[in-house]
Amino acid sequence: MRENWLILETSGPVARLGLIGNGVVLGRADLPTSRRHAREIVPTIDTMMRKEGLTPRQLTGVMVGRGPGSYTGLRVGLATAKALAYALGCQLRAVDTFAAIAEQTPEQAAEVWVIADGLQNQVYVQKYARMESGWTPVQPLRICGLAEWREDLRTPTHISGPGVAVYGLQLPPHCQWVPESDREARIESVFAVGSRLAALTWPELFALEPLYLRGSSAEEKLAAPPA
Repeated sequence: MRENWLILETSGPVARLGLIGNGVVLGRADLPTSRRHAREIVPTIDTMMRKEGLTPRQLTGVMVGRGPGSYTGLRVGLATAKALAYALGCQLRAVDTFAAIAEQTPEQAAEVWVIADGLQNQVYVQKYARMESGWTPVQPLRICGLAEWREDLRTPTHISGPGVAVYGLQLPPHCQWVPESDREARIESVFAVGSRLAALTWPELFALEPLYLRGSSAEEKLAAPPA
């Protein structure tokens, strides 16, 4: 029986949407800038599915990147995925964006740090190692100061993720950067990781939130003590 999966990865400045049938990419679309995600994501999904002659009821499920990344982009992506899965009664699988990025690490690497900009000279960081079962996190995701994380980089290692573009020149010279084209999650990698996951239960679906270790800018301003 054919499986059709909708892939949503909205953690970055470009939202990546894809339609995969029996493991083959049938369609893909990129939506630049997070401001346009909410307005264009559903019509774009509809266009992709119509082009392949598919109806929403023919979806096996939705795989969605849950971050970390753009707060607004993640909210839009997860809200869309949850609404579709609920309305259609199909599966929903939530994929850590860093796990999808680790999936794109060169074959010769045994381990990789994935990083993203946490703003205010902080970074999201998580370390992955290549195991028989695939790339596996060996440290929990955390947000920390750049100087603190540099202490973990005493030996040669690979580094990937969108944070390389921001902080790469401040990293030790013995660290090897993953090629730029592999530092943002692609729909194929989201699908590869999602295929190894179990579908969320209904309680898990309703409780699903972006993997975001700090509040939005507005929330942080509200929580800050008065000057």
